[in-house]
Amino acid sequence: MTTTAALADLDDFGIEVPSWAYGNSGTRFKVFTTPGTPRDVFEKVADAAQVNALTGLAPKVSLHIPWDRVEDFGKLAAFAADHGVAIGGINSNLFQDDDYRLGSLTNSDARVRAKAIDHHRECIDIMRQVGSTDLKIWLPDGTNYPGQDSLVGRQERLADSLAQIYAELAGDERLLLEYKIFEPYFYTMDVPDWGTSLLHCLALGERAKVILDTGHHAPSTNIEFIVMQLVRVGRLGAFDFNSRNYADDDLIVGSADPFQLFRILDQIVAQGAHRPDSGVNFMLDQCHNIEEKIPGQIRSVLNVEQALAKALLVDRDALAAAQRAGDVLGANEILTDAYETDVRARLADRREERGLPRNPVRAFAESGYARRVADERIGGTQASWGA
Repeated sequence: MTTTAALADLDDFGIEVPSWAYGNSGTRFKVFTTPGTPRDVFEKVADAAQVNALTGLAPKVSLHIPWDRVEDFGKLAAFAADHGVAIGGINSNLFQDDDYRLGSLTNSDARVRAKAIDHHRECIDIMRQVGSTDLKIWLPDGTNYPGQDSLVGRQERLADSLAQIYAELAGDERLLLEYKIFEPYFYTMDVPDWGTSLLHCLALGERAKVILDTGHHAPSTNIEFIVMQLVRVGRLGAFDFNSRNYADDDLIVGSADPFQLFRILDQIVAQGAHRPDSGVNFMLDQCHNIEEKIPGQIRSVLNVEQALAKALLVDRDALAAAQRAGDVLGANEILTDAYETDVRARLADRREERGLPRNPVRAFAESGYARRVADERIGGTQASWGA
């Protein structure tokens, strides 16, 4: 197969970008401000549209509620369409309300659980207004101390809460459940791993899927194995791509371990899960601390594209033959040969053929967009964590 034919699947590949990536961000100690930061979700969408316009890889923008709440979501969807993008998944927020101090969907207080469930009803209504089909839930619930609460009781309450939310879905709408090994709680998280998420999804029904965030695992976890297993059973609903050195660092994708990114996408390609009909939604979830927001997103989507291109170049027939023959080193060489292939020039050619800049990062720097919005976005409150 020629390189051109092998890379044809890139034509239909897209990566959703998060609205919150364009606001001010920082560390637990300080949030850093920058000129031209969006003041509302319309300006976030306008910034996100720059990433798609320059790369052709980011056709959707994910929203976070209530951060991105507006009076007229139909107007927001139309604004996005006018800028060449669409609204993607709707993310709920269960971590910024005093009522949720001891849990939201798992809280022992029925009033608090009902409030959290109602929040998801609102998110589902917003999904329908913007044309989205994905409700994304990251559950921050957990405990800090042994004996603080009944572990089994929390799981039973979670199962009941999720069932009530799932019952609100219709048609092709999906519930996507994320997991995280720790943070904000440090003794137990109520959905700490892919197995717990999968168990709840299996109990809910076919339209409940697992979200995998690449920063949400213990060190040395074989993430590509998890990817393979979830795709194998048809339960991988979405990726939240970022990069990490220690924990949930939310760095530019592929910046810490580009070979891991390749290995993950190799397992995706091996089962055809990179194609749109697989139902797997690819998204970024990174918060830029010190770097510029739009160039950081551009670099991430390009890094994913590059890793995917290399995975598409793996000689699957030769790899299978080496595996059957027990040729350990030969099989490994076939895989690493694809990883070590420099695809940057070919991807630049592909962009040029589609009327896109060969170097999107440089094109953005030369466009003057950053200077223009810095001059225009004077006054108001800049978007940040929690807004």
